[in-house]
Amino acid sequence: MAILENAFKGGNVLTGLAIGVGALVLAPLVTPLLRPIIKTVLKAGLVAYDQTRVAVAEMNESASDLVAETRAEIAESGAETAETGGGPRRPTGRKTAATSGKAAATSGS
Repeated sequence: MAILENAFKGGNVLTGLAIGVGALVLAPLVTPLLRPIIKTVLKAGLVAYDQTRVAVAEMNESASDLVAETRAEIAESGAETAETGGGPRRPTGRKTAATSGKAAATSGS
């Protein structure tokens, strides 16, 4: 292990060169052995990617359906309030007895 540590620390240039040449010589011998493993890993990655893409598409469709249902309910309730003449209450800006009493109590102290 000392040989590798020295090579990576910038120690002996010849050791680093020997490791590089050895890797070039061994690469053609190791590649046929590693090829099936690499293909299996790639297949698993592609399957996982496809399944994730389908799951995200289904989730997006469900969210879109929920938004459409909610908008339909809002539109329906809006039509009902328009028919009855009702609607959300809006503040008029007038003081009521309750609010004017609070204002007097806070300003008097």
